[in-house]
Amino acid sequence: MKLRALVVGMGLLCTFSSFAATELRYGLEAEYPPFESRNAAGELEGFDVELGNAICKAAALKCSWVETSFDALIPGLVAKKFDAINSAMNITEQRRKSIDFTQPIYRIPSQLVGKAGTAVEATPEGLKGKTIGVLQGAIQETYAKEHWEKQGVTVVSYKDQNMAWGDLLNGRIDASLVMSAAGQAGFLSKPQGKGFGFIGKPVSDDTILGSGIGFGLRKGDEATKKQLDAAIDKVRADGTIAKLADKYFPGIDVSVK
Repeated sequence: MKLRALVVGMGLLCTFSSFAATELRYGLEAEYPPFESRNAAGELEGFDVELGNAICKAAALKCSWVETSFDALIPGLVAKKFDAINSAMNITEQRRKSIDFTQPIYRIPSQLVGKAGTAVEATPEGLKGKTIGVLQGAIQETYAKEHWEKQGVTVVSYKDQNMAWGDLLNGRIDASLVMSAAGQAGFLSKPQGKGFGFIGKPVSDDTILGSGIGFGLRKGDEATKKQLDAAIDKVRADGTIAKLADKYFPGIDVSVK
């Protein structure tokens, strides 16, 4: 009788554990406008924040936000400090070794920001003798180290992008490789960005730069993936993603090819 009760109890446990979640904790690094940042009132804002809230609504989830540095997002997810990474994280094969992802939600090209009118190509030859700033833990860091640093270009990593902008203004670096939307909203559109602009063409390497941006999930968390993928389909179909893209990334095609 006790054995039967134990088996029944285990069966109930398995059943309950397969239920869809009702709460979701997003992990993010809130120093990367227009994707995520805090406004003057200290409130989280940005494309990913509005997108995350819309997806939670579509999935009937109660959401909260946990802040950490970008390079601590994957370790934090694995350690169960939050349930999903929502911080402009591109889906790459390297990251798939540690975590899973939802389907791709949107895609942003990566490009150099430097002194306006600088005749520089985003190649090892074009950047010879230059110093390039990148966000620590970002795919732009991986790209720059693989394609440029190995060819003699100096690459400097920063804990947050604002530190890179500060060094660009002070002349300590010659340019910073960022997602174009972050460069536009986080620097070029601000007073301190006067005299700067995009230089060279967007860089490309699908292996490093990924297939698009999605939410990072713990390995094997199929229930959350299924729940979020369905919600992503809803917000794409009802035009929410396109509407937010027009608001935050005017003129940039963010569709996933």
